[in-house]
Amino acid sequence: MNYAAIKRTDVANGPGVRVSLFVSGCTHACKGCFNSETWDFAYGRAFSEEAQREIMQALDHDYIKGFSVLGGEPMESQNRGTVLEILQKIKAAYPGKSIWCYTGYDYEKDLKRWIAEGDRTVAELLELIDVLVDGEFVEEKKDLRLAFRGSGNQRLIDMKATKKAGHVVCLPEGNAIG
Repeated sequence: MNYAAIKRTDVANGPGVRVSLFVSGCTHACKGCFNSETWDFAYGRAFSEEAQREIMQALDHDYIKGFSVLGGEPMESQNRGTVLEILQKIKAAYPGKSIWCYTGYDYEKDLKRWIAEGDRTVAELLELIDVLVDGEFVEEKKDLRLAFRGSGNQRLIDMKATKKAGHVVCLPEGNAIG
């Protein structure tokens, strides 16, 4: 998997100060995407042990509230395995830090279907993710007033509450799992 950037202090992609990884590769090609250069799976650099160390070191501060993975598209089949390894290492070393994942895929329509079809990687990813921001960016629904997402169709799904309830539970406006 390639990645476009590691942001050591990001305040735009989840609550508090976070570390963010922008993966490369996306087949959605959303009109108006803010990060269209990351659509190319070959963009950026190959993810390496050095990149993993950089992320882990950046997370090792009390002021860092969590980790966000976005792109590109973390849930593309070419990226899932590496993203899973990254999240497993983060959760093991920093269990108190939240993990947010941004995906253009729809939780019910895509991710749950893939799990039902036997995709264990997606199932394991969803076990590690605290908040899933799902849905393609829709330029016609762009709203700069929304917290942590670009368009009104995108949801901030509380994954722990969703698993417990058996249906999608979104974070209330103004609240975020940090």
